[in-house]
Amino acid sequence: MCVRLEELIESLGGSLVGDPRAVVSAVASLERAGATDLSFLSNPTLRVAAAASGAGALILSPLDDAVVGADYRGARIVTANPHAYFARAAHYLVVRETPPQAPGIHPAASVDARARIDPAAHIGPLVTVEEGAVVVAGAIIDAGCFIGRDAVIGEDTHFFANVTFHARCIIGKRGIVHSGAVIGGDGFGFAHEDGRYIKVPQVGRVVLGDDVDIGSNTTVDRGALDDTVIGDGVKLDNLIQIGHNCRIGAHTAMAGCTGVAGSAQIGSHCTFGGAAMINGHIEIVDHVHVTAGTLVPNSLLEPGRYTGFYPVSRNAEWERNAVLLRNLTALRERIRVLEKAVKALGLTV
Repeated sequence: MCVRLEELIESLGGSLVGDPRAVVSAVASLERAGATDLSFLSNPTLRVAAAASGAGALILSPLDDAVVGADYRGARIVTANPHAYFARAAHYLVVRETPPQAPGIHPAASVDARARIDPAAHIGPLVTVEEGAVVVAGAIIDAGCFIGRDAVIGEDTHFFANVTFHARCIIGKRGIVHSGAVIGGDGFGFAHEDGRYIKVPQVGRVVLGDDVDIGSNTTVDRGALDDTVIGDGVKLDNLIQIGHNCRIGAHTAMAGCTGVAGSAQIGSHCTFGGAAMINGHIEIVDHVHVTAGTLVPNSLLEPGRYTGFYPVSRNAEWERNAVLLRNLTALRERIRVLEKAVKALGLTV
């Protein structure tokens, strides 16, 4: 489907330089874009590639436009945040191309008579919806999903195929949960007695806010007593583990393979790089940014960027550094002894 640039500007804003009747039908990278593709420039190091791009239209900032505009041949959409504008434009094009899911319940679905399914919701084949569950208007539940008893699925939320959403869990409006995700499984809760483990029943829920995005094969455990709570706009990548009783503030984002142990309290507008590990029962305040592979064992009570990993090196060098690190305590004690001896002699260090 082709969209005129004037229509895009009318819907999304921005300043257009070029023919308003020019059309775009898809999005593409600077290098691969053709005459009917829309691309964007948000990294100044790619200005040369942008100037030479064959894209029919280019989204860029006023600063980049002043540098690239004279050489680029296509139309230009000038906006303060090109990446965000590109995301909205791509969504605009994709939505127009994607056929809507027909409302209704597929004959091959299993829906309990006491579940409440809005007529404007879509329930795909082989979906199971248990007693008391509520699926609101505009929700899309793709094939093979499981919706537990008394669970609530909000307006325009989309579950891709084979999502498991356990009993009494709640998700708000416009959520996206990708295939293989498990929301509301039991948390890792056990009491220890005489060398054996006794399972603690997990009776809390998972409560997800509006505009939450959950990646494939990510798991969010239900609370042991209280709820696990994920705030509005939180984005969780694939293969993430969120332990029971965690609370994650609004608009926090976590990259793949991040692990968060139980009862961690995480603020709003935080970011976590891939494979970050967050200890349980700690607090992380708003606007904390944890880099990839970092272990966070203790609370972070000041906003900022945190890193806690040892950079990769050749194995022989790593072993030498490991030996030095292991001997730091003994070295510190030797330095203290020397400092005392120097002080006793009336000298200064």
